[in-house]
Amino acid sequence: MSLLTRTLSGRRRDIALGTLLASTWQAGEAAVPFLIGVIIDRAVSGGLGDLALWLGALGAVYVCLSYSFRYADRIGERISEQTAHELRMRIVQRVLHERGGAETDRLPGALVSVATSDARRVGTVAMAVVFGISAVGAVLIAAVLLLSVSLPLGLLVLLGTPPLILLTRLIGKPLEARSETEQEHAAHASGVAADLVAGLRVVKGLRAESAAVTRYRDRSRAALAATVHASRTEAAYQGMVVLLSGVFLAIIAVVGGILAVRGELTVGQLISSVGLAQFLVGPMWTFGWAGTSIAQGRASARRVAAVLDAPAAVRGGSADPVVPVRGALAVRRSGLKFEVAPGEFVGIVTSDPALAASLVRLFGRACDPEDGTITLDGRPLTDLSPTSLRSVVLATDHHTDLFDGTLRGAISLSGRAPAEAVEAAMVAADADEVERTLPSADLEVRTLSGGQKQRVALARALAADPPVLVVHDPTTAMDAVTEARIAGRLRGIRAGRTTVLVTTSPALLAVTDRVIVLAASGACHSGTHRELLASEPTYRETVLA
Repeated sequence: MSLLTRTLSGRRRDIALGTLLASTWQAGEAAVPFLIGVIIDRAVSGGLGDLALWLGALGAVYVCLSYSFRYADRIGERISEQTAHELRMRIVQRVLHERGGAETDRLPGALVSVATSDARRVGTVAMAVVFGISAVGAVLIAAVLLLSVSLPLGLLVLLGTPPLILLTRLIGKPLEARSETEQEHAAHASGVAADLVAGLRVVKGLRAESAAVTRYRDRSRAALAATVHASRTEAAYQGMVVLLSGVFLAIIAVVGGILAVRGELTVGQLISSVGLAQFLVGPMWTFGWAGTSIAQGRASARRVAAVLDAPAAVRGGSADPVVPVRGALAVRRSGLKFEVAPGEFVGIVTSDPALAASLVRLFGRACDPEDGTITLDGRPLTDLSPTSLRSVVLATDHHTDLFDGTLRGAISLSGRAPAEAVEAAMVAADADEVERTLPSADLEVRTLSGGQKQRVALARALAADPPVLVVHDPTTAMDAVTEARIAGRLRGIRAGRTTVLVTTSPALLAVTDRVIVLAASGACHSGTHRELLASEPTYRETVLA
């Protein structure tokens, strides 16, 4: 069962109620021209009593169709918005799932596009179904009324409408394919834009504005071309629907006129027939709109399903770490073998940035090793539940984002860390100095500079006070004086707990118990910072470059 089918089946009661009300509205709309024709015949025949009765019936129909449309539209909008909201929440829950995987090969902006634009289009399908079904009912009601007026007219509508609906469905196929392509390109453009905004300071620092603009321009042009193609297809589709509907209605009107000339229809019946033919313009337009919405919704549903059904980045493992956590780490993979003793304050140095980033992700179990094992207190990380592991091992990437909010709120994670832990962490990471320079304690953290954000991010990690802390280049945007001051404080606040600094900063490495050097070949050796500077030219070149 497809995502779209499952989503709509969960709303079948609301869809049924909305369809009933919308069908009532359409029935009332169809009854109006029919009743007008009857009223004209009654007026011609001179029956005042019957005329008053039918006028009253016409007034009642207007009241009924007005309220039924009002509540049908309200229900349709509610279903649409609730469906989109539920899909957004499911996407967010999938992206935040402990085992990850939804973000693989997708830019953050692309995920935002799926959670907003695609979810909205899927939600719109619910309303399209409500009014699409009611449009079918409207055509059937019009056919029945025309049958009561004239057998040929009624049969013409009954036999002509199914092929017309099938034809509109077939010519809507290209729109579905182009709509999916349009959404893909739009999502990529959003992703590039989000990355550009997030890295604006870096782009300006590298004076790479021209390259960044060129990259976004190329992606935006591709998105524009896809959108134009999809819009052309949609316009062609709507035009074909209008053309086919117009030809169909013209045939009905011509047949009705011929029957009137032959005397087979009264004046009132002719007016009813023409009025019903004009009424059918509405349902025919609804077919076109519903077909467009469903085609776009099907394409978007496939994109949403691709995120929701994305394979997990890490599989297996449901056990909890042994408590209390000692903090002993061991890495055994592809010739790379080293250990970190419980409570040790260790630096890890490598000239390969990809290896450094990969190691941090492995410690936090954002991914699993392709070979070998990484253990915590003798237990492989792959045996542990990701959530349980991350409650005792905090591994922070180099590019750490801060959520919107105040400085203290960001450090305490909205009050989850104790006040004393927050104070100590702010002092250790020199974030208290950042707070003192702010014009207001409630100032949003997004206004901070790169170095200030790094201090806040480091303070946040320290305030969590995990048994094992792994940080990756936490001071690269800070000046040398601030970096040296923070390095001297880190040992004190992390005393007795395992701490791994993946960095090439000499200030941080100088305060570690020892440094583990990882070579690109997989070999590794260790020693104190001072010893390695004196004996290892490669190490000296890496950390003093």
